[in-house]
Amino acid sequence: MKQRTLLITLTGPDRPGVTSRLFSVLSGFPVTVADVEQVVIRGRLTLGVLVAYAGGKPKGTGETIGGLWTAIEQVAADLDMDLELTTGTASKEARRRGRLHISVLGNPLTPAAMAGITGRIAASGANIDRIERLSSYPVTCIEMAVSGADPKTLRSELAIEASHQQVDVAVQRTGILRRAKRLVVMDVDSTLIQGEVIELLARHAGNLDEVARVTEAAMRGELDFAESLIRRVALLEGLPEEVFEKVAKEVVLTPGARTLVRTLKRLDYKFAIVSGGFTQITDTLVADLGIDYSAANTLEVVDGRLTGKVVGEIVDRPGKARALERFAAQAGIAVSQTVAVGDGANDLDMLEVAGLGIAFNAKPVVRAKADTALNVPYLDSILYLLGISREEVEAADAEDGLTGLR
Repeated sequence: MKQRTLLITLTGPDRPGVTSRLFSVLSGFPVTVADVEQVVIRGRLTLGVLVAYAGGKPKGTGETIGGLWTAIEQVAADLDMDLELTTGTASKEARRRGRLHISVLGNPLTPAAMAGITGRIAASGANIDRIERLSSYPVTCIEMAVSGADPKTLRSELAIEASHQQVDVAVQRTGILRRAKRLVVMDVDSTLIQGEVIELLARHAGNLDEVARVTEAAMRGELDFAESLIRRVALLEGLPEEVFEKVAKEVVLTPGARTLVRTLKRLDYKFAIVSGGFTQITDTLVADLGIDYSAANTLEVVDGRLTGKVVGEIVDRPGKARALERFAAQAGIAVSQTVAVGDGANDLDMLEVAGLGIAFNAKPVVRAKADTALNVPYLDSILYLLGISREEVEAADAEDGLTGLR
């Protein structure tokens, strides 16, 4: 006998026991649960339950489906909730292709921005299956599960709309691998930390303006990194090695850096840094944050003073990509399960090799080529792209007595 369905939708103030009360009533009838979805927004609950049953009068009970209808109406009345009942015929839904997760971040996130993004999704022929808020502060992040879309086409369309609406949008394929153990590899200067270490050193050498000009040209991709590094390091010649201790104290972490690393470590992710900067500073960050892997250049010191040279092979643009692959091999993680984060042209190879490349407050050339771009000032916003909500982070911090730390 053909199966019939009844879609039960309850809407009203959220309170303990609503879901259990409804299912307790349903348990007295010969129905099966086909689908359930529940969401709570600002204390208001919407609960949808789809049940299936054989057409006609159920066997083995004195109740009819009409009796079930009446019982559900009584539950809604007792709970002072609105009720909608819709009948239909059971059918096996074909799995739609192109299942994606789309994250939208804004500060603030306006209705116009959401209208623009969802309009582009609809125009592409895709369907929004589910919407969930991952964060309401310090930025708002909304995640949508979308099906029926071509990832490349939709990513291109949403990038245009994101720029117009001044929000960040990330498009990722869905699936079990999204929740798998990952390796996050991050640039240091102007990413994990604010500013450039070589400029902090140059200030002590009295050559800040000259070094800053070369740095900007290199970050824009106008100058080969290795050449720019050699030119800048030469300007540091003669500095006493005690300058490293002074500069280490001047380094300021990007807001959210500690929260990001702490949360990833809780989830058994591996975290690495790769820098065109210097081990004399990055080693301090490794010890402070509990970083798993690191790679950086080393400044030569002879008789207690900087020689203006770098020791060993320079960690440049290709070198960063090689470091990511090396870290992944050491961690036993597929390169496709790595996340790379950077801001400059020197990070482009690394972002391209990684499974997910994120441009963080990056130069235009980097934003254009990365998988996604974040232009908010909070590094822990990266967690939302991994499907981790602000509420989950804060709950874990509270359990460990770490509230209020970023």
